[in-house]
Amino acid sequence: MTLFFQNLVNGLLLGGLYVCIAIGFSLIWGVLNIINLLHGSIIVLGSYIAFYAFTYLGISPFLAPVFVIPIMFWFGYFLQLGVLNRVVDQPVLITMTLTFGLDLILNNAMLYAFTADFRRIVFKVPFDNIEVLGVIVPMDRVFAMGLALLLTLVFYLLLHMSRTGRAIVAVRNDRDAAVLMGVNVKNIYAVTFGIGAAFAAAAGCLLAIIFPISPAASVVYVGKAFVICVLGGLGSIGGAMIGGLALGVIESMGVMVAGPEHSVLIAFLLLLIILVVKPTGLVGKRGYE
Repeated sequence: MTLFFQNLVNGLLLGGLYVCIAIGFSLIWGVLNIINLLHGSIIVLGSYIAFYAFTYLGISPFLAPVFVIPIMFWFGYFLQLGVLNRVVDQPVLITMTLTFGLDLILNNAMLYAFTADFRRIVFKVPFDNIEVLGVIVPMDRVFAMGLALLLTLVFYLLLHMSRTGRAIVAVRNDRDAAVLMGVNVKNIYAVTFGIGAAFAAAAGCLLAIIFPISPAASVVYVGKAFVICVLGGLGSIGGAMIGGLALGVIESMGVMVAGPEHSVLIAFLLLLIILVVKPTGLVGKRGYE
């Protein structure tokens, strides 16, 4: 029984980070109808920024999102405005192919600049673990998950309490009606992609606290973001939260049942079942493609 609760806690802590991975991916998919395959490489780039800021400047990776978010927002904003906006109205296969090409460029640039060697943030004073009823709770993951959920809250407030956020929601729900209301859809698309890139890089900063950093991880991260969006349902922050936490718990329980080599397989099998039984995801909304 202790093993069960240990894996449950591990899964929830991991799932909190997965939520932060998925919210930007879900936003871009839901608003621009773009499956952003560049997402994973942006996450890894955020991890590298946090790593080098910690190694050479002594800036804690917990603080790295403060300056990573604005940098990557403008990176995503101008990338969408200058490149992706030219094909945003094309079929999804065209936009997916373009983001795949951009991912190859960024990933190979990171391989050239940083090499394929794995790097890891090592704190001079390691975080303590606490024990609760026989369950070990690693505090570094607790703090990382807490910050990830705080960023998710900021994301929610941005969408629902700011004028720009309401414009994003309006474009997501009905682009033509938003145009009639005076919304600059071209600018909103760029802002949306910038926000998605910013939160992806922020997630990378937090993942760097827990996991080794390598350009090879980009494929894994974009795969997890895709699974979370489909599992939870596209079109809501709640869907990303439920999908992220569910995936974390499923993977952790999969380790207990089938071993670490099969945990991801179990998650994808469950994904297929969800797609057959409830194609809109657990809390998804009809109408999002």
